[in-house]
Amino acid sequence: MDLFKDLLLPPAKSTVADNYDQLFEFVHMSSLLLTIAVLAAIIYFIIKYRRKSENEVTPVITHNNALEITWSVVPLVLVLFIFGWGFQVFLDMTSPPDDAYEVQVTAQKWLWRFQYENGASSTGELHVPADRPVRLVMSSNDVIHSFFVPDYRIKQDVVPGRYTSVWFNAPETGESTIFCTEYCGTDHSNMTGSVVVHEEDEFETWLAENAGGGTKPDDLTPAEWGEQLVQENACNTCHSTDGTELTGPTWQGKFGSEEPLSDGSTVTVDENYLRESILQPGAHIVQGYDNVMPPYQGVLSDEQINAIIEYIKTLK
Repeated sequence: MDLFKDLLLPPAKSTVADNYDQLFEFVHMSSLLLTIAVLAAIIYFIIKYRRKSENEVTPVITHNNALEITWSVVPLVLVLFIFGWGFQVFLDMTSPPDDAYEVQVTAQKWLWRFQYENGASSTGELHVPADRPVRLVMSSNDVIHSFFVPDYRIKQDVVPGRYTSVWFNAPETGESTIFCTEYCGTDHSNMTGSVVVHEEDEFETWLAENAGGGTKPDDLTPAEWGEQLVQENACNTCHSTDGTELTGPTWQGKFGSEEPLSDGSTVTVDENYLRESILQPGAHIVQGYDNVMPPYQGVLSDEQINAIIEYIKTLK
């Protein structure tokens, strides 16, 4: 059974994963056994009741009550058993403990942002304590996304205009991958992240070190912090820094240049233009590109926007 699990499923890293996997294995193994039984019966009847002579007439059999009851009742019992088992797993996966640590999750094309109880925040990496239930309260800034961590066997749609939630408990430290499993636009496949599980004391240390709420680290210049913010907010998913054409215009040599727009006009790429492009990207669409960038109004602070602009200025 372990070989079967290793072939079909990722590692089980949450407290609900084993129950989920046992149900998965039961459904597949019972389906396999039933398939083999049906095929064996078909082969048996083909051989036993094959025509032995040209004059042989197939007897007319109207019905067999015992056989018909059997093939109706056995699948019914099996389906009801699987339903009861599955419903119990569903309740376990949707009923977080009262003492669960709560993290706010915001989805946006094409990144995951996490806000913690003490004001700390992170982008692309969800930091959690080991062997402690964690409840995620999730919403979307734009379109429907779906939060999926295969190692934990959890998946939940993240919908604009409302909150959804999911919970897990990861007993061991380590790292697992987050995917978006709802097609959300051009760079949907790049909307990944990771869950980093810490020991309790390490998690508390991380929270304390990141409680600044998005202020500039003392050891970084504005441009260096801007580069870090670009990585954290997945800006480089759509905008290259080396001239490569991606979903959006490259940033290399862009500051101070004249940019042609889709309406036939041109604009000088200065601080005002860059700020407006970050907060209201649909206001001026660069010629040859689609209006797919989400607005960062309310997502980035003025200080963070200034840092990103300073970084763009360095890309000669």
